[in-house]
Amino acid sequence: MSNEQIQLGTENEFIARHIGPREADIDAMLGLIGHDSLESLIDSVIPASIKGTSVLDLPAGQGEAKALADLKAIAARNSLFRNHIGQGYYPCHTPAPILRNLLENPAWYTAYTPYQPEISQGRLEALLNFQTLVIDLTGMQIANASLLDEATAAAEAMTLCKRLSKNKKAQAFFASEHCHPQTLDVLRTRAQPLGIEVVIGDETALDDLSGYFGLLLQYPASAGDVSDHRELVERAHAAGTLVAVAADLLALTLLTPPGEFGADVVFGSAQRFGVPLGFGGPHAAFFATRDAFKRDMPGRLVGISIDRFGKPALRLAMQTREQHIRREKATSNICTAQVLLANIASMYAVYHGPQGLKRIARRMHRLTAILAQGLAQLGHKVEQQHFFDTLSVVTAYPADEVHAAAKARGINLRVIDKVRVGLSLDETCDQAAVEALWEVFAAQDQGLPDFAALAAAAGDSLPQALLRETPFLQHEVFNRYHSETELMRYLRKLADKDLALDRSMIPLGSCTMKLNAASEMLPITWPEFGSLHPFAPIEQAQGYLELTRELEAMLCAATGYDAVSLQPNAGSQGEYAGLLAIRAYHASRDEAHRDVCLIPSSAHGTNPATAQMAGMRVVVVGCDERGNVDVADLLNKAEEHKERLAALMITYPSTHGVFEESIREICQIIHDNGGQVYIDGANMNAMVGLCAPGRFGGDVSHLNLHKTFCIPHGGGGPGVGPIGVKSHLAPFLPGHGHMERKEGAVSAAPFGSASILPITWMYIRMMGGEGLKRASQLAILGANYIARRLEEHYPVLYTGENGLVAHECILDLRPLKDTSGISVDDVAKRLIDFGFHAPTMSFPVAGTLMVEPTESESKEELDRFCDAMIRIREEIRAVERGELDREDNPLKNAPHTAAELVGEWTHPYGREQAVYPTASLVEGKYWPPVGRVDNVYGDRNLACACPSVASYQEA
Repeated sequence: MSNEQIQLGTENEFIARHIGPREADIDAMLGLIGHDSLESLIDSVIPASIKGTSVLDLPAGQGEAKALADLKAIAARNSLFRNHIGQGYYPCHTPAPILRNLLENPAWYTAYTPYQPEISQGRLEALLNFQTLVIDLTGMQIANASLLDEATAAAEAMTLCKRLSKNKKAQAFFASEHCHPQTLDVLRTRAQPLGIEVVIGDETALDDLSGYFGLLLQYPASAGDVSDHRELVERAHAAGTLVAVAADLLALTLLTPPGEFGADVVFGSAQRFGVPLGFGGPHAAFFATRDAFKRDMPGRLVGISIDRFGKPALRLAMQTREQHIRREKATSNICTAQVLLANIASMYAVYHGPQGLKRIARRMHRLTAILAQGLAQLGHKVEQQHFFDTLSVVTAYPADEVHAAAKARGINLRVIDKVRVGLSLDETCDQAAVEALWEVFAAQDQGLPDFAALAAAAGDSLPQALLRETPFLQHEVFNRYHSETELMRYLRKLADKDLALDRSMIPLGSCTMKLNAASEMLPITWPEFGSLHPFAPIEQAQGYLELTRELEAMLCAATGYDAVSLQPNAGSQGEYAGLLAIRAYHASRDEAHRDVCLIPSSAHGTNPATAQMAGMRVVVVGCDERGNVDVADLLNKAEEHKERLAALMITYPSTHGVFEESIREICQIIHDNGGQVYIDGANMNAMVGLCAPGRFGGDVSHLNLHKTFCIPHGGGGPGVGPIGVKSHLAPFLPGHGHMERKEGAVSAAPFGSASILPITWMYIRMMGGEGLKRASQLAILGANYIARRLEEHYPVLYTGENGLVAHECILDLRPLKDTSGISVDDVAKRLIDFGFHAPTMSFPVAGTLMVEPTESESKEELDRFCDAMIRIREEIRAVERGELDREDNPLKNAPHTAAELVGEWTHPYGREQAVYPTASLVEGKYWPPVGRVDNVYGDRNLACACPSVASYQEA
């Protein structure tokens, strides 16, 4: 090899590793579509009016090793102090088998939301465990499968109380001043657009409760007190006021559960069940309520049903409650749960079991009691008579001196005021941690208390009347898997039941299931990112600040916007924050009366749900026969509501998978009539490097980092939904009590789910500007290749001016229902037999499949999917010709399980056709663990906690 042939330096091969098709594949795909180059294809797809709007000017991508080294240097700027701040966030241990076999396992983190239950039984079981854990510990009757964080769960509790309280005329919600401050901040944000008055005060001074529809208590209180709320709850109910309780799950292993003293809603954070601090997230919130309120409970709910063989099977229950069904009548816009984090928490409980959890809690409490006795000996006043793990201390010398002494020893305490400090102990604390705290509080030359003597003498400080008597977690799942061998095998068994991205392409339209590269995922478990408390002094988080500054600049370059907020910790929260910014902007111009939000009929269900949450009135705009916004209808309605027009919410490219030619005209119409344009960023994967919403008319967009920017879906969460805005909206981005601007928090932590932001930073850094642009081009190429291969078998419902689609296409299966009796559900379930997750079903058009291949999928995988769809169409033709029975055929009976390989076979088609519809499946077959799940049975016989073994035997 000559010197001329040797490339010096480290070549960046990541772009080729992220993008699936090779050069020869790209040529073949272009040939089928009828274009000779990617540039020619893209030129025919992107409307002329928005060409050249991209401002993406990022440097060339880096190789994986270099990007990781640079990020490690940034991470090193974070300071790892021991945190005793508490306030809802606590250091904890993530058990190693859970860290390695769940959090770091693509079988768990690359799975999609379990809307297809037959291929989601593993994570559904883990979520059922989570719901059981919450129901048992809270003493409530039903719990959901997680929410975003404790503060947003409080907001959901408030609105649930508003809907269900008997005090129908009351517009005020009382929140205890003893709640966590970040919870109160988010409550204020959420209440204001809805006309709810949040009254914050001391609940012990409450006399008349009749003016409140709801009451919020913290148990234990934020500063540590454990109070008996029974008499107050009785008075509230007598006044027609519902009671919500923010609770600590670990404390409830020792304390009377709120359900036993009358709470109507119990919520909180499951973070301390094995989930790292991560500078604030992602963490799973929990939410439990009365059975009577189940149809009004926000979020997802896992229930037990049966499959077509009558065997138990899990599914998401009562989907009619969700925002995508109820739209502007929805009670919440929550779309993303925190499934990955909820599963970690549930497995933490499975691993430790009820006795292990009690031991952890008892040990923490005993250490806190010893600490309190020692602080008293040192001359300080502990304010709590009864507490669990948290204290507020009136210091014998100024509090700032205590904080200075703590920082000098690498310790963070909670800042309360000039004479008091707060501190919390946690699972990671031991005798040395207690003695280190005594050193902080000890005056110069003051001797430290004798730990052993205090340990022998100090008693419990839990109130006797509130000690827990009810057993919990009695189900076998929480009492079997306590050895690492057993837990490892249990996690493997559950993962094997599911179909995630590590097995096959997930062609979900609008969900963008692309590669979550290992090099992107590695940094999230670095302690420099995982161990920071969200309310640590900002000088300790300089690495995070550098990371977020750089990421904000990257996202501005990708979108053409002027400023970005990373606080929204889900797409739903990003939508909400975007509309709040528009609302505040109008108010700043003395136009607070603007409250009309125009939304196309094709919009995702979260859009109208978000608009009503932001206090706006939804007016629906029609679409034409090609799926585009009806510009004439838009113009009429914009002019009709000109005096009150606040915003247009529009998805671009459209939810129909098309770049609408008239987008600039649409934006101009809204601006001409005094409104602002919100462009939903769900389909941003078709635009990065090609066109920029901030430059062709958008005022604000949310970005799904769990779609376009590679944060994994985690089986249904986490998500991250930052917003980009033009400069005039920048002053109205979300604030936070821990930031310079204090008002407007939409999430509990200042930077939302900060610990997973390194994933997106790595993706953008490694791809660089050219790589990001190429990803968009290949996403569009893949969608058009699939559309062209399948169009003779399934009509493609919508295309653009040149007969091309954007990054996704909609296949119309509606005619097949008339000719064969085969439904879109039948095709979706039959795809499971081929080893595929179905495309998005019946959205945005009932009876269709929306397919999005993403740039990460190879041509071989695209062809395998197309071959499966064509083979399925051949089976449908056989039904149409009468060669297969209309009711007893491979589609109607799909999916087929391994159990059907043996025993009697009564179907008129063969076993081989059922389970091995293509020869390639013989080498590697995914076997669904259950047959088709009966949705109706599950809703009629709702059960949302782990069943007894006897009930399985009965079934």
